Amino acid sequence: MRVLFAGTPAVAVPSLDALVAAGFDVVAVLTREDAPLGRKRTMTPSPVSARAAELDLPIIRANRIDSPVTEQIAALNLDAAAIVAYGGLVPQAALDLPTHGWINLHFSLLPAWRGAAPVQHAVIAGDELTGASTFRLEAGLDTGPVFGTMTEAVRPSDTGGDLLERLAHSGAVLLVQTLSAVAAGRAEAVPQRGDISLAPKLTIDDARVDWTQPALAVRRLINGVTPEPGAWTQLGNQRVKVGPVSLVDSATGLSPGTLSLEVQGVLVGTGSGAIVLGDVQPAGKKLMRAQDWARGALQPLQQGELVFS
Repeated sequence: MRVLFAGTPAVAVPSLDALVAAGFDVVAVLTREDAPLGRKRTMTPSPVSARAAELDLPIIRANRIDSPVTEQIAALNLDAAAIVAYGGLVPQAALDLPTHGWINLHFSLLPAWRGAAPVQHAVIAGDELTGASTFRLEAGLDTGPVFGTMTEAVRPSDTGGDLLERLAHSGAVLLVQTLSAVAAGRAEAVPQRGDISLAPKLTIDDARVDWTQPALAVRRLINGVTPEPGAWTQLGNQRVKVGPVSLVDSATGLSPGTLSLEVQGVLVGTGSGAIVLGDVQPAGKKLMRAQDWARGALQPLQQGELVFS
């Protein structure tokens, strides 16, 4: 079975590896162009591009599937295309090329959380169960018929990154199973059923913490956007990123945003109860443990004088 693999971030790499290990003829890899990364803005290949190079696979680098790219795909004489977080739209002219179409691995139980950030939204919403779906890609936003699903429990301590890492590996197995069924003529795609929810890409503004919200909502937001786009708050006129957090069992009496260094760790008040900070990254500095940061930040102040806003 001649397969094109389309993907860009690290979360797509397990699927590429799984297809190769399963013996599929991956005739080319489509990924986004090299992008500037880090403070020095060094041009860097995508994780999928780097892995494809290691596997000695032909690479098509494109941020848009325009006419020239569509012609390259047409020349591959594909049986199917597998796509995992490529990061660009596939026009109808390209969708029509593979014999069995484009099969998308999406990290939600469709039609729940259609869109670019399904895992983050699932954590923020407090879902207890999520998963992954394989479906036939069509012009609509994650609307195509579903081949298969797998489920994954959302743990109370999960960050968006934790959950996505697990789904990347279990979803890769689902993708291989789906393509194997397609190759054998046993695959059946069924229309999506159930309540539709949307998961648009989260912006930096979406990731700002509102400390007046209840502690559970604050924890879900912070953990959901960790590591991307990263939760943040203001300390005076300085922006501070905050990492994973957990809930405090006992009452603390801290008002929203107020910090306190306690035996349990660095506590921050919310609209109901408090949370324990995991990591902190002040502007222009490296990520550090919250306790290490707070010892220096709180030392010259009276307890309760340091407030996030």
